[in-house]
Amino acid sequence: MDKKKTWAKILSSKVMFKGRVFGVRREELVEPGGLRATREIVTHPGSVVVLPVFPDQRILMIRQYRHSVRQYLWELVAGSKDAGESFEEGARRELLEETGYTAKRMRKMLDLFPSPGFLTENMVLFLAQGLKLGKAQPEADEKIEMRIFTLRQIESWIGAGKIRDAKSVAGILYYAHCLRRGRHPK
Repeated sequence: MDKKKTWAKILSSKVMFKGRVFGVRREELVEPGGLRATREIVTHPGSVVVLPVFPDQRILMIRQYRHSVRQYLWELVAGSKDAGESFEEGARRELLEETGYTAKRMRKMLDLFPSPGFLTENMVLFLAQGLKLGKAQPEADEKIEMRIFTLRQIESWIGAGKIRDAKSVAGILYYAHCLRRGRHPK
């Protein structure tokens, strides 16, 4: 493959929908390989994910209702990045809002595209340590349950299909992999 960067040539781009959380754009383009295509793209400002870890290596997770899948899901703390906010600022804000915790240390672990086939969202996962409990400040529509798990419990739940949220599975398994290799995540 040619090592030169090649980009698609966009022939037209039209905003089809603009909502509170995301938008949809339709583009006519010629892809780098020469294929002419129409793509519908979900636009998103980016999001943050927080893996809160206590000194004894236990992990804080939250459970909330996700209407799109009509289920309550166990997840890591997460949310959209606000305009003008850095990913770390967003991570700190989400941690406080959803759990009441603040973190002395916030370290970037992973930078991902959760579904690059049709979604622009850039998701950044942070390891939060030096946790101090305060008062949660959830948004009006957030009804959140918190629970502290051991890494072994979480891995068992992932294997049993009790934790199915992809961002949480990715962050937790990466963290576990780094611990087992004696490396600090990033």
